[in-house]
Amino acid sequence: MNKVTSLDAAMNLIKDGMSIMVGGFMAAGTPEPFMDALVARGVKDLTIICNDAGFPDKGVGKLIANGQVKHLMATHIGLNPMAGKLMNSGAMKVDLIPQGTFAERIRAGGFGIGGFLTPTGVGTVVAEGKQVITLDGRDYLLELPLKADVALLKAHTGDPMGNLVYRRTTKNFNIPMAAAAETTIALVDELAEVGGIDPDVVHTPGVFVNYVVKG
Repeated sequence: MNKVTSLDAAMNLIKDGMSIMVGGFMAAGTPEPFMDALVARGVKDLTIICNDAGFPDKGVGKLIANGQVKHLMATHIGLNPMAGKLMNSGAMKVDLIPQGTFAERIRAGGFGIGGFLTPTGVGTVVAEGKQVITLDGRDYLLELPLKADVALLKAHTGDPMGNLVYRRTTKNFNIPMAAAAETTIALVDELAEVGGIDPDVVHTPGVFVNYVVKG
């Protein structure tokens, strides 16, 4: 199956009100052409699930600055002053999630895990509204899986079947997010032929990827 498509065709799949996972850590590993395309299209009321809020001019920060995000789920937002202002004014809902919990919730969403227990956040605001379970005298929070309508990823190399290889730190959240969305779209720097990627170096198998866009 050839999953290669154009940037325009892929971005036309994004609609108002969707939940979108975006790979990256401080915008490293974020598919910037996808962010630019979404800004140009003006899709709105988005729920963005990303490690952070990017910068005002990089990563998901472009969408935030353009007023397209109604709900941000992230581990920190300190690199983007605009995100803090929107959160404090109530213009954008922000859920701050401990980073390890964030990663595991995404992994749980991708691999059919119904939830998991963690001591992280017990006795803090993180625990508000969550079930506390005591095991062997220790309290744990029940954390639920995290999924999205779409995942937007950035890889170094891909093939027409959707197999992906990342470089260095850009692996970050791209790998777990690939499995946790209904539709996964990957931007690649290089497009190999089918069979051109050694199976031993594949980070994301093509079974998790719906579309590939050559960057």
